[in-house]
Amino acid sequence: MLKVNEYFDGKAKSIAFQTSTLPATVGVISPGEYEFGTSKKETMTVISGALTVLLPGVDEWMTYGAGESFDVAGQASFKAKTDIDTAYLCTYE
Repeated sequence: MLKVNEYFDGKAKSIAFQTSTLPATVGVISPGEYEFGTSKKETMTVISGALTVLLPGVDEWMTYGAGESFDVAGQASFKAKTDIDTAYLCTYE
């Protein structure tokens, strides 16, 4: 069954589902700057658009475009910003 999640007054939305191997979400982030928390290790892949992130323990913002991925450890938080609607796929371990 699909579960819809909404964050930041509807500026970020995702749909949770189960892949053949891992739980996942697919979603869209609207323009803005946000801080997300993780409970499990996350691998986020940008599908469309671009996402600029400040990962835990890193001093520089990095931009990821379509087809690029980054990992965030569980029990952590990271900052993300975008100037355009950005779609992503996130898997959880």
